[in-house]
Amino acid sequence: MRKARPKKRILLPDPKYKDPYVTRFVNNLMFSGKKNLAFKILYESLDIVGDKFRNEGKTPLEIFKQALDNVTPQVEVKARRVGGATFQVPMEIRPDRKVAISMKNMILFARKRTGHSMAEKLAAELMAAYKLEGGAYKKKEDTHRMAEANKAFAHFRF
Repeated sequence: MRKARPKKRILLPDPKYKDPYVTRFVNNLMFSGKKNLAFKILYESLDIVGDKFRNEGKTPLEIFKQALDNVTPQVEVKARRVGGATFQVPMEIRPDRKVAISMKNMILFARKRTGHSMAEKLAAELMAAYKLEGGAYKKKEDTHRMAEANKAFAHFRF
């Protein structure tokens, strides 16, 4: 590399829950720099989740974090060319990349859902992920299954 790696920016905690994790999720959710709208969507969806899981005894933020933990993959497969053949090589994921992948999958599958508003769709995906179901959880399981199937090529790691 010619240049030094750029410094990691420190994210400020969000105004309502005082958690930088929430700010990071909002940054992924945001379109065209509309951060206030992204915050509104997330807070509304967390309110919906809080209403649905009122008898659970957990705060919406705890449910949100548990849902994200449930869809966080531990391994991924990367294509690696060895002698003309392409192998899917399973690799561990860096901790910051794990978080990014889980958040992006959650948002992607929330956008694909049918529903009225983005807040409702995101709330539905969060609740599904909390219950170990839904599109984002299925994607994590598929990734793990693919890594398990290609375990024999793990020695091609670089």
